[in-house]
Amino acid sequence: MTPLKQALALAAAWALLGTAQGATVTIPVSALNPSPGVYTAGGYYTDSLGQVAVMTGGGNAANVGLASGRNDDGYMVLNLGFDFTFFGTTYSSLYLNNNGNVSFGAGISAYVPTGPTGADQPLISPFFGDVDTRNDQSGVLQYNLQAEQLIVTWDAVGSFNSRGSPFNSFQLVIRSDDYAIPVGEGKIGFFYQEMGWERTATSQTAAVGFGDGVGNAEVLAGSNTPGMAAIVNNRYIWFDANLDPVDPNPVPLPGTLALASLAIAGLFGARSRRR
Repeated sequence: MTPLKQALALAAAWALLGTAQGATVTIPVSALNPSPGVYTAGGYYTDSLGQVAVMTGGGNAANVGLASGRNDDGYMVLNLGFDFTFFGTTYSSLYLNNNGNVSFGAGISAYVPTGPTGADQPLISPFFGDVDTRNDQSGVLQYNLQAEQLIVTWDAVGSFNSRGSPFNSFQLVIRSDDYAIPVGEGKIGFFYQEMGWERTATSQTAAVGFGDGVGNAEVLAGSNTPGMAAIVNNRYIWFDANLDPVDPNPVPLPGTLALASLAIAGLFGARSRRR
């Protein structure tokens, strides 16, 4: 670890001790669903991951403007082209942060999660850890921006300090306020393929969840404790607009079943009368 990054990591740890505590909701691990891969428009991991995220700012070795997207602690501002409401505030842009999260209002170059979800900006963290894509063996952060949907992919990314393996592969899906959400899906999705690391030269754990920037958070059970990578490995989860987990196989409500039964009975009755 470089002396500068070591000092910053120590400062982050002290900041965590002094962070004001807001309301924290724990998302149970049982809400995760088995998955053969991660989400893409075509349903396959290698299908249309989109553009490379070229950094516009950041911290250590952010490599601002580098077309390959290889960086450490960088971020990129992105205009969504649609409205997205999060913790009661509506946004039309966000920051793609190399370290496994997206944020609103400002980019995040922090690499050690502080507090339940990682930082003091509103953020969504599918896997907040010290991602480092400078090694040629590592994939890079990519994004696929569509009319009403954004898919962000950390594609087989390495970790600090320029490690080429093991790798983590995960995605974040964000859908607009006007998106017509299919049954069993949600407004926000976390998708994971092979998750090979969480410990780095700077940090021992990773954070998964949401934060509003003023201390209120929703986090997956196990966040900021050892074993997070194994918990999410080859899993996925959808969240609705209230950040509640979505059941991918919802059971129809009893009233819905009753109405369906009446409709079927009426259909057979009509057929009988036509005989």
